[in-house]
Amino acid sequence: MKYLVRDKIFGIGDDYWIEDEHGRHAFLVDGKALRLRDTLEIKDPAGRVLITLRAKMLSIRDAMTIERDDQTLATVRKKRLSLLRNHYRVSLAEGTELDVTGRVLNREFSVEHDGELLARISRKWLRVRDTYAVDVVRNDADPALLIAVAVCVIRMAERERGDG
Repeated sequence: MKYLVRDKIFGIGDDYWIEDEHGRHAFLVDGKALRLRDTLEIKDPAGRVLITLRAKMLSIRDAMTIERDDQTLATVRKKRLSLLRNHYRVSLAEGTELDVTGRVLNREFSVEHDGELLARISRKWLRVRDTYAVDVVRNDADPALLIAVAVCVIRMAERERGDG
């Protein structure tokens, strides 16, 4: 299932619908204004918070947490040695890890677990300007989590480049 995400909409205080490939509202991204740190909520169409994204404040390396029901679900960090491509590591609370590799700033990257593709993020499928797709390729994968991972790595890459 593909989800369409608009670029540059994840500012503090911004709200935006992420649509599925059929044009239906799938998730609402709610940028929380007046917070001490960068915070976003991903909600279902009924308004229930599914995922909360937070920038870690006092971290040696840039990191973001992904939370569900006030519990840390995952922590996203950039790997130290990334020569030609961006490489991020997502440490899940259960002890497993996801790898994110590709050209994040170009919106061309993938999310894998133990070498198995979970999601592909790409602009090349779309003609709509400033939009990218999160293609969740496994039926048993958590789309909200994979969208949250994509949003986190893009925000971190833009902050590192000086855009955010």
